[in-house]
Amino acid sequence: MAYSTIKFKKEGQIGIIQLNRPERMNAVIEEMYIDIQMVLNDARQDGDIRVLILTGSVLKKGDTEKQAFCAGADLKKHAGGERTHQQKRAYIKLAHDTTGMLYAFPKPVIAAVNGPARGAGAEMALSCDFIFMANEATIGFPETGLGTFVGGGVTAHLPRIVGQTRAKELVYTGKIIDGKTAEGLGLALKTFPVKTLLDETKAFAEVLAMKAPMSIELAKKRLQDSTALDMETVLLLETDGILSCMDTEDWHEGIQAYNEKRKPVFRGR
Repeated sequence: MAYSTIKFKKEGQIGIIQLNRPERMNAVIEEMYIDIQMVLNDARQDGDIRVLILTGSVLKKGDTEKQAFCAGADLKKHAGGERTHQQKRAYIKLAHDTTGMLYAFPKPVIAAVNGPARGAGAEMALSCDFIFMANEATIGFPETGLGTFVGGGVTAHLPRIVGQTRAKELVYTGKIIDGKTAEGLGLALKTFPVKTLLDETKAFAEVLAMKAPMSIELAKKRLQDSTALDMETVLLLETDGILSCMDTEDWHEGIQAYNEKRKPVFRGR
């Protein structure tokens, strides 16, 4: 399928979503959110895809290259015309539906942040399971300097990842941090030179793709829900999850492979 604002390809069991408006630093417009949602819906049903990677693109001008993950909302388009209150609400809902789909996607999603991630771009990255960053890449939430407010679940995700005080600092000040600083805060899992970022992200994705799909899906859901649940409920849900796995062929394959001292081959059933 052809998309107007992104590119999508499959490499084995990995699906790669590449934001593709390099001339605008991959700034978000409505069409981009719609394209991402379409890919997520298709990938959700594709049993061959075990892991997704979300990354940016490169603008090439002569001998120079300019990396970009996502510069946030396309402010030129926002400034181009007056929207009604209803249209503004519809835009926010579209953005939130997209970040919500990334967060709730049943398979692991990894953001490979190759360049600047601002506002809506940072929100999408934060909605993924893991953030890998180029050393030179940067991430930040500039909304307070623009008279607007963070969205995409940032006020829930960010404190859980970096702690309440650090989250306040990043949101209040709009401070821009590089990959190494983000890694130090626990915001980025790993950082690499930009030239090896995607390959390193794929290598990690391949590790996840080898795991049992139902086990990963249950682990993702339970870990994401855990902070809002009491321990008794957590244990009951974990019991249900274990029993669900024990009824699958993959569970038997995992046990058999362990006993035979070989790598398991999980088939998602």
